[in-house]
Amino acid sequence: MTWTTYGSWLPGDERRYVVNGEILQGDPKILERSKKRLKSPAVKINKKEIELVRQTILYKAREIAHEILALAVCTNHVHLAARADDKLIEDIVGRYKSITTRALWQHGRTGRIWTKGYDKRFCFSEEELKQKIQYIKKHNA
Repeated sequence: MTWTTYGSWLPGDERRYVVNGEILQGDPKILERSKKRLKSPAVKINKKEIELVRQTILYKAREIAHEILALAVCTNHVHLAARADDKLIEDIVGRYKSITTRALWQHGRTGRIWTKGYDKRFCFSEEELKQKIQYIKKHNA
């Protein structure tokens, strides 16, 4: 699962972007339109906030017995690999975004934190899962 901070990775971005699970190439015209639609400045979280988000997710995962295999919290996005369970991915991501938003607000951050939605990738083999975990771990280096 991956979700981004508000306004930090917009449709049209040259780094590519995802729409309905499809990875699309950057497009300056789409990016410009996306920037004009922003209702507030783009959000980047600092080192202290990164650690707060990380600890909040890990705490909640233990509380609900959700097995996280890899987690990377960056200034503008979160990557999370987890074992499937009986909960819908939408509910899991929503829970993590909600509790981290509240935690950040309690520590002085205001306004919207996360972009609506998220990206999900399913792993159908142990090799695929290992690759995703390695990708996420590289973000923590």
